[in-house]
Amino acid sequence: QVQLVESGGGLVQAGGSLRLSCAASGRTFSNNFMGWFRQAPGKDREFVAANRWSDSRTSYADSVKDRCTISRENAKNTVTLQMNSLAPEDTAVYYCAASRVVGRVSPTSATTYAYWGPGTQVTVSS
Repeated sequence: QVQLVESGGGLVQAGGSLRLSCAASGRTFSNNFMGWFRQAPGKDREFVAANRWSDSRTSYADSVKDRCTISRENAKNTVTLQMNSLAPEDTAVYYCAASRVVGRVSPTSATTYAYWGPGTQVTVSS
């Protein structure tokens, strides 16, 4: 059974940094995208960042691309999101996700991902 578990969320002041981590178990995802989405209250879930370890393909949402870095540690089956210069509009529940399908898929679409973590809350105070 595949499980994804996020950690690292919390409360931070505007301008601060947080590092989110996600540990996967049950299978490996070397050839699959792993990524992060977020959902703020009253808003749709939105793409943040994704990475495919096998070819190092990486995608970022425009809203975070200059402030966030996604990284994979394949041996540990983990994906990490380093977030800097956080702003109140970054407040959301952040979800780790992993795709089941390999090959030509869209890393920014939620429908690409079959596996999801329970989410971790990130709150940025002004």
